[in-house]
Amino acid sequence: MEKRYSEMTEYELNIEIATLREKARKAEQLGIINEYAVLERKIAMAKCYLLNLHDFLPGEIYYIEGAEEEKFKIEYMNGIFAWGYRLSSPDKEEALPVSMLLKIEA
Repeated sequence: MEKRYSEMTEYELNIEIATLREKARKAEQLGIINEYAVLERKIAMAKCYLLNLHDFLPGEIYYIEGAEEEKFKIEYMNGIFAWGYRLSSPDKEEALPVSMLLKIEA
């Protein structure tokens, strides 16, 4: 039976992320786009457990990894997810794994 990411040690998470990256690379090479996308999401989820969730604060604004032109404002945290909105569409609430948020350097 597989462990949940929340139950894994840092070492186990790093091994899992490396394994998922290799599978994603192979899926991309084979052109299996949907499998690649699923594996990329799993990587993002696993990376969340390597971060300090207290570093992500409501009211702060972050870039979104992979869409650096977009900025995201956190309204509240729920586990590893930051709930809020993109500044380009403030009327549309969404949740992003914290590993997808990049600190804006002043």
